[in-house]
Amino acid sequence: MDEKRGAVSMHRTIDFPNLGIHLKSVGDHITVFGFDIAYYGIVIGIGILAGLMMAVMEAKRTHQNVEDYYDLAIYGVIFSIIGARAYYVIFSWDMYKDDIKSIINIREGGLAIYGGVITAIIVVFIFAKIKKISPFLLFDTGGFGLITGQMIGRWGNFFNREAFGGYTDNLFAMQLPVSAVRVHEITDEMWAHVQIIGGEQFIQVHPTFLYESLWNVGVICFLYWYRKRKKFQGELFLTYLLGYGLGRAWIEGLRTDQLQIGMTGIPVSQMLACILVIFSAVTILWGRSNAKRKEQAKTNE
Repeated sequence: MDEKRGAVSMHRTIDFPNLGIHLKSVGDHITVFGFDIAYYGIVIGIGILAGLMMAVMEAKRTHQNVEDYYDLAIYGVIFSIIGARAYYVIFSWDMYKDDIKSIINIREGGLAIYGGVITAIIVVFIFAKIKKISPFLLFDTGGFGLITGQMIGRWGNFFNREAFGGYTDNLFAMQLPVSAVRVHEITDEMWAHVQIIGGEQFIQVHPTFLYESLWNVGVICFLYWYRKRKKFQGELFLTYLLGYGLGRAWIEGLRTDQLQIGMTGIPVSQMLACILVIFSAVTILWGRSNAKRKEQAKTNE
């Protein structure tokens, strides 16, 4: 906690100066009956529910048993959160090795999306085998839920003042008090452009949470357009991996809190995004080509 906050401050502003947006008091939690509930958790919860509803809507459209998706959601959500946390902790071990108990504290953030996606994929295969359902149909349907949850869940980073990029003065530039962020995520360039406003130090950064959320809106729209054009089961999920990966690959490069592989300096999520983009693109091309050959074979019979 001490590392997360450079100093104790009541300054809770978040500004987007080039857009003329000035938010004077953005808290990170609400208090109910003396118990603090983090906005991060609330936003993640909203994202999960919205994602489930999107998956259920798609299941109804394709005449599937929606109860399967409610059942899958129970296991998927639980294990995906565990997987997302495990991924984050593994690649941020220096932050937790001296305070093991903090591993279970996710109220301050620390969930890696790709960790959740990888775990969800494993859960789907196991669930499909037990239920004797096509896992690829589940993937296509669940992809709508995943991208929706990610689109909304990213706003948890907004309330936590985290997952931001380096210095920028572009249209979407965001100003944050230095006292409200993790000091080790402030780069030399950001320090060089620190502004003093009202006696408080402010950094000006890329709001990468916003970039990713808006990118995901585009991915959702494309999936809706593409769903009637898919040629094989699993293609929509591969398209989701491709679309999300393209955005994540460049957005991850902007962030100053990248999870890296040991001392290599290689951002693990950026590398994984690139691998998934290539894998998805190749598999989609192969799958569509294979589907076309089958259609031609049927025509020639």
